[in-house]
Amino acid sequence: MGSDMSQYKHKIIAVANQKGGVGKTTTTVNLAVGLSQLGKQVLLIDLDPQGNATMACGADSRALNLSACELLMDECQAADAIMSFPALDLIGANTDLTAAELQLMEYEEPQTILQQQLQPVVANYDFVLIDCPPSLSILTVNALAAAHSVLIPMQCEYYALEGLTSLMDTIERVRQSVNPKLEIEGLLRTMFDGRNNLANDVAAQISEHFGSKVFMTVVPRNVKVAEAPSYGQSAIEYDHLSRGAVAYKGLASELLRRNHA
Repeated sequence: MGSDMSQYKHKIIAVANQKGGVGKTTTTVNLAVGLSQLGKQVLLIDLDPQGNATMACGADSRALNLSACELLMDECQAADAIMSFPALDLIGANTDLTAAELQLMEYEEPQTILQQQLQPVVANYDFVLIDCPPSLSILTVNALAAAHSVLIPMQCEYYALEGLTSLMDTIERVRQSVNPKLEIEGLLRTMFDGRNNLANDVAAQISEHFGSKVFMTVVPRNVKVAEAPSYGQSAIEYDHLSRGAVAYKGLASELLRRNHA
């Protein structure tokens, strides 16, 4: 099960999977909005140079004055980089983050920069969600070092479990080196098509492997979820009755139940 949130006044969750196209950014944004609608204060941090989470929140990633890049390069405080939206607060990202990634490699302890930078602001939030890039880069390692737990979105397809070993190895290395309390929050099955026998087989396989770590919520493949970001919205804001939006609202509720929050 997810960890009891009573041990944390706030919870930092990294949403990670080095495999691209698994619904990672979609999950981060919709979970953030879903938690907000349940009365929680949420900060979303975009750590992906593509800036998709930033744009899905309604911000122009190309026009950011201060972003995750400046934060990691210690050119601003976290409070200065935060943008406020009706549903959530956001630290955005754009392609500048690639420069921060290169600079981080020159630091003595590059993996803990984000953790240090967030300390002054985390107490203002119930949840901090970090959207990681689709790689096991120093950016992802920073997210894992700062987080209490990792949420792993997985598409129910043939190669779903392949690559998970690398992520688990990275999580274990981060545990041993800088963040011994890091846990698996849960695995989320995304883009699910119940008519597909392979999807059902893989879903069953994931449940078999990970047991209670697998969220009961399953996110279906849904056109509204795919359309929403182009309008600068989450699926929940774009069409709250769509199957995808309903699933993500269910995920937010399930996450709160698991954390007794």
